[in-house]
Amino acid sequence: MPDDRAEAATARSRGFLTAEEAAAIDAAIARLEARAGVPVVTAVVGKADAYAELPWMAFALGVSLAALAAVVADWLRPDWMTASVALMHTATILGAGGASALAAVFIPAYARIFLRPALRDLEVRHYAQSLFLRRELFKTRDRTGILMLICKFERKIEILADVGLHGPIADADWEGTINAMTPHLRQNHDAAALEAGLDALGAMLAAKGFVRTAGAVDELPRGPIEEEGPA
Repeated sequence: MPDDRAEAATARSRGFLTAEEAAAIDAAIARLEARAGVPVVTAVVGKADAYAELPWMAFALGVSLAALAAVVADWLRPDWMTASVALMHTATILGAGGASALAAVFIPAYARIFLRPALRDLEVRHYAQSLFLRRELFKTRDRTGILMLICKFERKIEILADVGLHGPIADADWEGTINAMTPHLRQNHDAAALEAGLDALGAMLAAKGFVRTAGAVDELPRGPIEEEGPA
C-alpha cells in the first residue's frame, strides 16, 4: 500500500493543490481512517463536463442584447437609418455575440451564469461515479469506500459512498459534511474545504459508531486525485 500511495501522489496530473496541502490532506485522511476504519479518497477536478453549449448560449445573449440596443437606437433616431448604419449594426451585433462567447470560454464566473443547476448537479454526479469506477474505489472488503470530490468550475461538492454505507448513513449526514466544506469552496480554498470535510466526516462516522478494527489494513491510496476534466 505505501507504493500505491506514492504512485497516486506522483500521478496527479494537475497542480490544483500544493505539495504541502496534499500532505495535510493525506494526514487528515490517515487520522480519519485510524479512528473510523473507513477508507476515503479525495479529488479535485477542474470541470465535470466540457459544456460546449455554454459559449453558444453566451453568444445568443450578446447578439440579443446588441440587437435590442440597435432597435432602440433606430427607434429614437429613425433618420440615422442608412445602409452604412445597418452594416454597422450588423457588425456590432455579431461582435457583441462573439465577445460574449469568448467571455464564456475564458471567464468561468461568466460561463456559470448559463449553467443550469440541474445540469450542473447531474454532470458532477456522473463524473464522481465515473471516477469511483475508474479508480476502483469499490475494491474494499466491506464496500465502505468514500469519494470526496470538488469540481472547481461548478463550485460543487459531491460525496459518493459505496453500498456498505448506504444503510448506516442517511443523506442528511452527508449534507452536514458538505455544509462544512461549502464556505471554504466559495472562497476557492480547495484544500481547506477538503480538510474541513474530512474533519466533519470523521466526527460523523465516530457518532455513527464506526471504529477501526484490529488487524485492519489501508485499502485505498490516500494521495489526492487531481484531474483537469473534459476539455
